[in-house]
Amino acid sequence: MNKSILQRIPKDLDKVLSFESIVSPVNVYLKNLDDYLLLQVDSLEPEVQEQVNYVLSHSGKRLRPILVAYSGLQEGFESNQDLIRLGAILELVHLATLVHDDILDEATVRHGTPTVAAKYGKDAAVLVGDVLFAHALCLASEYETTEICRSVARATSLVCTGEISQTYSKRVLNFDRDHYYRIIKLKTAELFAVACELGATVSNKSSDKIEGLRAFGMHLGCAYQIFDDIVDLFAEEAQIGKTLGTDLENGKFTLPLIVLMESLAHEEREEWINLYLEGNVKIAINSLEKQLGNYPIVNMVKVEFDECIENAYSSLGALSDKEAKPFKQIAELVSRMFARYL
Repeated sequence: MNKSILQRIPKDLDKVLSFESIVSPVNVYLKNLDDYLLLQVDSLEPEVQEQVNYVLSHSGKRLRPILVAYSGLQEGFESNQDLIRLGAILELVHLATLVHDDILDEATVRHGTPTVAAKYGKDAAVLVGDVLFAHALCLASEYETTEICRSVARATSLVCTGEISQTYSKRVLNFDRDHYYRIIKLKTAELFAVACELGATVSNKSSDKIEGLRAFGMHLGCAYQIFDDIVDLFAEEAQIGKTLGTDLENGKFTLPLIVLMESLAHEEREEWINLYLEGNVKIAINSLEKQLGNYPIVNMVKVEFDECIENAYSSLGALSDKEAKPFKQIAELVSRMFARYL
């Protein structure tokens, strides 16, 4: 592996690199995106406007639209309707997956506020997620070429496939890394990849830049999900603003849990597996939680996280230094976020 990206970052980078500094060059685009999303709420049937507005007003950092903006960066990008529409499409798909995720995980808090399921009930939440998916595809159909709609539809299908695969893997003792990476590529990284790919596509970037940006998005998405899996186990709920610990409670064997199982002595692992298979799930979970502090899990996971970041960084070869800068900064910032848990 090449020298870690964290080792290439100046020691004073924390003073100059922040989410706000990264977002600043695309703030006008994001403001136009928010205005566009509000118009979309008005275009929906009145029965669902309140719920959809609630979802949009409690969303996160708009990371996928930010990737769209930087991938399509050129003169006048802030008001480019194709680029704004694309950011809205991917944000709606992402938010739909979160609404459905919270139902599956029985989560009650998201971004420091009640989830849609907690506020409106599970039945309504399912349908709100469906409305978001459907409206995103309606917007995708407005492009002159079918390529955008096809790519968005395929990405949506892959995200849902990843969620289905993970759902059916619950309570199954699958400690296989290939299975884990397949799931996170489908359910998380694919939307990062398509945001970068289509942002460059609608802005008529060259094919090598499009391919490189798609690869960047895929590797960054994997790194981001690994970080999110660490957060689920080691962060405080008040700090992160969402229900935590749901992966372990729901039988999702994420990378940190896979590493933990590999770290246990053979007898301990067999004893835990038998306890789990006998149906003593709550006891088994409590037992595993107590083991988290006995091993350097975060440090061990960081090795694979860093590899994803390195691969993302290396995917930008076709871009000029100026074009690559914001993507490198995003990758560096995610690395800094992970480093807080070391």
